[in-house]
Amino acid sequence: VRIARIFNTYGPRMSPEDGRVVSNFVRQALAGEPLTLYGEGEQTRSFCYVDDLVEGLMRLMASAVEGPVNLGNPGEFTVRALAEMVRELTGSASPLVHRPLPPDDPRQRRPDIARAQSELGWMPSIDLRQGLQRTIDHFREEMAQSERKDAKAG
Repeated sequence: VRIARIFNTYGPRMSPEDGRVVSNFVRQALAGEPLTLYGEGEQTRSFCYVDDLVEGLMRLMASAVEGPVNLGNPGEFTVRALAEMVRELTGSASPLVHRPLPPDDPRQRRPDIARAQSELGWMPSIDLRQGLQRTIDHFREEMAQSERKDAKAG
């Protein structure tokens, strides 16, 4: 038995409606809708590209490591910085809108991957900008296909 503790993962083929911050921002930006920030957007998150996660999972499954292993990207970004990067990469002029910060929203989420590094020789290799661009390209194509289907049906 292997135990992986998976942290925020994103990438192509995510559901645009899954409610995660990356998919929400990308979908909103591509649709020209406002990007929703909770509070001032100063809470931090770490985002692991799906290909990196899969590599970590494969290494974990092929290992003899016992006990939980954190798999995620320790790079830390404010939610506001993520929103601004998504706007930049999509070329969107979508405004940022603020909603009240939920009382249970964590200020910081950042995995400690020291064990994955030392015991699996694993660490993420795809930076946020590169992974976001791949994700945006996929969402853009999916949204265009959906619009074409809607146009044919209507």
